[in-house]
Amino acid sequence: MSDFETKIYAAVRTAVKEVYDLETEDGLYVVETPQNPDFGDYSTNAAMKLSRFLRRNPMDIAAPLAGKLSELLAAETESVTVARPGFINFRIRQDALGALINKVLDAGEDYGKNDSGKGRRVLVEWVSANPTGDLHCGHARNAAWGDCICRLMEASGYDVLREYYVNDAGNQIVMLGKSLVARYFEHFGRGADYPLPEDGYHAEDIRAIAEEIAAEDGDRWLDADPDERMEHFMRLGKTLELKKIEKDLLAYGVRIDSWMHETFFYENDRARIRACLARMEELGLLYERDGALWFRSSEYGDDKDRVLRKSDGTLSYLTPDIANHVYKVERGYGKLVDLWGADHHSYITRMQAALTALGYPRDTLEVDLIQMVRMVEDGREVKMSKRTGNALSLRELCEDIGVDAARWFFVSKDVATHMDLDLKLARSRDNDNPVYYAQYAHARMNSILTNPKIPAFVRAERYDRLTDERELLLLKKIGEFPAEVANDALLRKPNKLTDYILSLVKTFHAYYNAVKVNRPDDPELTNQRLGLVKATMITLRNALALIGVSAPESM
Repeated sequence: MSDFETKIYAAVRTAVKEVYDLETEDGLYVVETPQNPDFGDYSTNAAMKLSRFLRRNPMDIAAPLAGKLSELLAAETESVTVARPGFINFRIRQDALGALINKVLDAGEDYGKNDSGKGRRVLVEWVSANPTGDLHCGHARNAAWGDCICRLMEASGYDVLREYYVNDAGNQIVMLGKSLVARYFEHFGRGADYPLPEDGYHAEDIRAIAEEIAAEDGDRWLDADPDERMEHFMRLGKTLELKKIEKDLLAYGVRIDSWMHETFFYENDRARIRACLARMEELGLLYERDGALWFRSSEYGDDKDRVLRKSDGTLSYLTPDIANHVYKVERGYGKLVDLWGADHHSYITRMQAALTALGYPRDTLEVDLIQMVRMVEDGREVKMSKRTGNALSLRELCEDIGVDAARWFFVSKDVATHMDLDLKLARSRDNDNPVYYAQYAHARMNSILTNPKIPAFVRAERYDRLTDERELLLLKKIGEFPAEVANDALLRKPNKLTDYILSLVKTFHAYYNAVKVNRPDDPELTNQRLGLVKATMITLRNALALIGVSAPESM
């Protein structure tokens, strides 16, 4: 809801209480924009929703409410009227709409920020790809979505920690070490002494890291102690892969605050894991069977009980992950958000079961599942890099279509659905490409404001000359932005913001194409219209920033 819709909604609740002595539950009625603008700027169905409680005709209910609302909203509304079968319609005062311009100008890059999440601490864990190779296009969708969630929450006053969970305690790291050693031996012409494992990592980046080690250390590892060599290659390989991942994420506009390593939970003789298991034992959540330690997860919504410690003494992946999520809460984050691949659907239940069993609220952990993405060009799927022959990496995708296009397309469609990214469309520089369409609008606004043939804009005290229907529509659209940010943050739906951006741009183009901004014969009107353009440009720039897309001044 816009600021006006929010004020109207609150006023309706107050009016219902004062006129009918009735407390209404949130969401009973709506405040929305009528399809026919002749009815007004906003409308509510409150009287019709109240008819079943008051057992009266909606029209009879609406009339006294409209009178009270005229009093409550005298500063904002020009009129409050009733229309059959019981709608209450509101027409906003022009000066109230015009006042938005200076509000936007005063806020500048802070316009859109709000305090809807104030006092709420949220830990968002996302990307979390194994440190064994390049980030690919699936990770790119995950990375963009998670970053935009964080940006929206931060703009809405949430205290957000951005975290990457590094899976560095499993067999994949052992296989990384073996693959690096194999490529290292191969570099010195001794590939037969240490062949590359069939299930190892065959990508070119592994060869590049091995050659980097060879350049730094020479051949000292060829005849070194095998255990010492493996430990060194695993540690160095993981470190270099993570550095590369962080570099690629930063280039993609994604900032990570905390890198939480799985190996952290194995330190000090697994102290945190042992403490977590002891707590579960005290609560009667564990039992032993066939030499293994089991969690009674079926009693908490899972389809079956889960093994935490196998009969050979090794831990299942679930065990350190439970400790990880408990540690998140212990750090003061009462709300946890994870972004996982769609193949982790069943894993949500078991992790939520563990947290619930440990006494945390059921909604402590929320998970967004990221569906698959395909790269498509000329109707055909593109799976491999033309340069390396491997899966198309995030880095190569950004080099191909640009960071702005990659981010826009990945957040413009809900991650709960599969998507095809049309590479040809993403590269195009015309209005069929939505990110180009939005950026071009910003460049056009800037060109108007910097045009030497048009007098420079001077902040006005009033904007009372902006009375054209298209100007009022644009003002209302600008006014919706802070509430849009708050709502998209609450729902974790960056795709709603891209919808808003396109709607704002479409509204601006309709205005610009129909109304002449520069009126040499009327300097006052020109200046007020320039103020509207500037407020629109600030709103658009701030909206683009929340999805990590640049706002060029010229194109």
